[in-house]
Amino acid sequence: MLRKFGIIAVLSLLVTAFAAVPALAQGEHFTHNGEPSCTIIGSGATATVNCTSELAGLGNEDIVSQTTISGFAVYECQNPGGNLAPGQNRVLEGPVTNPVTTPADSIKNGRATVTGTATLTAPETVTGDVAGCPNNQWTGVNPTLTITSVTFTASQGDVLLFTSTASNPEGLTGTFSPTVTGGVAA
Repeated sequence: MLRKFGIIAVLSLLVTAFAAVPALAQGEHFTHNGEPSCTIIGSGATATVNCTSELAGLGNEDIVSQTTISGFAVYECQNPGGNLAPGQNRVLEGPVTNPVTTPADSIKNGRATVTGTATLTAPETVTGDVAGCPNNQWTGVNPTLTITSVTFTASQGDVLLFTSTASNPEGLTGTFSPTVTGGVAA
């Protein structure tokens, strides 16, 4: 009788253990409406991209996000007399990458908001040749910067949580949702 009771107890523990595994093994994932979102702010020679997402199923390690941005600047051409004319060239700027750490103590019940930010700044002046001015006696001035590419990633330890990207050769503006292209939360 005691042996039968021992076998039943062990089988009951095994059934309970196997039933609990799926409930615990949800893994890292975006919360409802927690997919990455980015906003571009700035004007003239400087633009900043701020990205955010919310994840659940996280462990208790720091989360490191990286935001990488690139774009182009268009300059006005200024002749030696101070007159202005439109420049012709798109001057490539970037990429610039900025890491941000979300400390482990910010993770509550396996959930955390992950943020990222990066700023791209064009030089105030460039040579006339670079700006597409009539000749090199002119100078490229008054840059207008446009962001064309954003990559926002997050990792926890050795685990890539997500990679999200957005690009538009004509420029990204306002608030947008980059496409999640990889990681465990994808």
